[in-house]
Amino acid sequence: MLLLDTNAILRFVLQDNNKMSDEVEDILLSRTDIVVPLEVVAEMVYVLSKVYRMSRKEIVNKITKISDLGLILEKEVVLYGINLFASAKLDFVDCLLAAYSKIKGHEVFTFDKELKKQLV
Repeated sequence: MLLLDTNAILRFVLQDNNKMSDEVEDILLSRTDIVVPLEVVAEMVYVLSKVYRMSRKEIVNKITKISDLGLILEKEVVLYGINLFASAKLDFVDCLLAAYSKIKGHEVFTFDKELKKQLV
């Protein structure tokens, strides 16, 4: 299994470095055992938000693009979390916690009032 790191997946999604994005695309076309871990998705959301100053809607589009390629581990959790991120005033990690609660039925302990509103 090949895990893509945040930098690699960002180059592919942003297409801001032709050499690197082409290299990632070549790997995507030649292998079927590629995944993007949940931690990489979380870091990607952070970088797109804080470094690239993208809107939540733009970030949702970028994450959805990766999800559509079938690369993301815990895809259902990520999709629920990213859609909640688009509409809620929560950070992405809190959205993932809410997603684990809704999708997987996990209990979440928190003092965060906004997060509590999203929990089962």
